[in-house]
Amino acid sequence: MKNTYKLTEGAILLAIFAVMLLITLYIPVLSLVINFFLALPFLLFGAKHDLKSTAVFTLAGVLLSMILGSFLAIPLALAYGTTGAVMGYMIREGKSRLAVFMAGSIVFLVNIVAQYAVSIVLFKINFIDELMDTFRLSVKQSIKMLEQFGQSPDEKMIKQFESMIDLMETLVPSMFVMASFLLVFVIQLASFPFLKRFGIEVPKWRPFRDLALPKSILWYYLLTMLAALLMRPEEGTYWFWVIANLSFILQMLMVLQGLSFIFYITHVKGYPKALPIVVIVLLFLLPFILYIVRILGIIDLGFDLRKRLVEKK
Repeated sequence: MKNTYKLTEGAILLAIFAVMLLITLYIPVLSLVINFFLALPFLLFGAKHDLKSTAVFTLAGVLLSMILGSFLAIPLALAYGTTGAVMGYMIREGKSRLAVFMAGSIVFLVNIVAQYAVSIVLFKINFIDELMDTFRLSVKQSIKMLEQFGQSPDEKMIKQFESMIDLMETLVPSMFVMASFLLVFVIQLASFPFLKRFGIEVPKWRPFRDLALPKSILWYYLLTMLAALLMRPEEGTYWFWVIANLSFILQMLMVLQGLSFIFYITHVKGYPKALPIVVIVLLFLLPFILYIVRILGIIDLGFDLRKRLVEKK
C-alpha cells in the first residue's frame, strides 16, 4: 500500500512538474511566475519520502524534461529538481530554516557553475562574454547616435561605462552566488506555504535582528583588504579576479550584518519600525549610506555592540 501511494503521488507530482515546465518553456509571461514554483514538486516529494526515493523521483523528472522539451529543459529540470529535492530532504530531517536555505542555495549554485562550464566546453558558448559584448556594442552605438546628432559624448562618462562593464565581467562569480541565494530565497517564499497546506512542518526563520555572522568572517574580510593593499594585483590577472570577488561578497556580508544590527537596535530601543525599512531604501539611493551600514556591521561583529547594549540596559 505504501509503495502504491508513493508511486501515485510521484506520478501526480511529475505531471504537475511537466505542466509547469511546458509553461515555463513556451509561455513567456507566465513563465516569469511559474519559474519560482518549478522546485515545488521535488520539495513536496523530498519532504515526505526517503532519500533513495527522492533521488529516483528527481531522475524521473530530468528524463521527463528530455522527452517534453528541448535542450533548455534539461538544465532547468536539473537545477530546480536537485535544489528542491535537497531542500525537501533537509526539511524531512528536521533541519533549521537557515540550513535548508544554505543547502538549496549551494546546490543551485553548483548547477549554475556546472552548466556554465558545460556550455563553454561542449558547445563553445560563453553567454557571459556575449552579454558583455552586447553591452559594449550598445555603448558604441549610443556614441555614434550622439555624433550623428552633432553632440560630442563625454569621455569621462564613456570611461565610466567601460569600467562598469569590465567590473561586471570580473564579478561574474559573485553574481552567480548572489543570484543563487536570492532565487532560492524567493523559491522558499513561494513554495513553503504550499508545504504547510499539505501538512508538512516547515521550519521558521529566526527574526532577522538575531542574525549574527561568525566572527571568522570579519578576519577573512580584513585579510582580503590587507591582501588587496599589499599585492595590488593588475586588472585582468588571476589574483585581481580572486580578490575582487572575495571583497565584493564579504562587503555584502558586512552590509547584511549592519542591517541586522539596525533591526536589533530598533527592537531594543523601541524606535519606529519604519526606520530599518527607510535605511534599506536609502541603501539603493545614496551610496554613502551603504558605507555607513557596512562600517556599522564591522563594528558590531568586531566589538559585540549588541552585548554592550544589553549590558547597558
